[in-house]
Amino acid sequence: MTNLTTLSVPRTAVVDQLHQDRASAGLQIAGIVTFCLLTVLGAQVRIYLWEVPFTLQTVAVYGSGLYLGWRNGMASQLLYLTLGLLFPVYAGDGYGPAYLLGAASAGYLFGFPVAAAVVGAVSKKWNSLTGSVLSMAAGSICLFSIGVLWLHFAAGHETWLESIDKGWLRFIPVDILKVLLLGTVYTGTRAFRAE
Repeated sequence: MTNLTTLSVPRTAVVDQLHQDRASAGLQIAGIVTFCLLTVLGAQVRIYLWEVPFTLQTVAVYGSGLYLGWRNGMASQLLYLTLGLLFPVYAGDGYGPAYLLGAASAGYLFGFPVAAAVVGAVSKKWNSLTGSVLSMAAGSICLFSIGVLWLHFAAGHETWLESIDKGWLRFIPVDILKVLLLGTVYTGTRAFRAE
């Protein structure tokens, strides 16, 4: 049984086969496309209370880093951003370069690949529940930092406190729930050992 205070699990799990250093090219491409599509689906669940909506996209972003590793997790989110240049897959009502560069929430979109890469890099060795939660927390900090920076200037907030409040603090309880849920699911899937 894994001690929750340790940061890694010393066994190879079936889900580790999805990481780029162990997966075939076909499996890597399938993982990238799957997590891109999960991000698209997460964007369809959105609640607007101010400039930045609550969505389920971050579950796919963090999951892409956990399950695919840093490179393929980042690639899945870059594919998502590319799709949004051609199709209406973002959480907002628009798409294309003008929408992407003009949306108040675009910083979060630009933060998706960075967050996935950070989660994937940190979770490479930290793959227990504790390690997974800490890796997603690191990814979350990167994501919200980029998002708040963009939001402050795009929304024309008068103070940084307003941007931090509307762009980060109000999301913390929901983000903590997402991280804990995803960490539990990921740790559960790691119970299946590769033979």
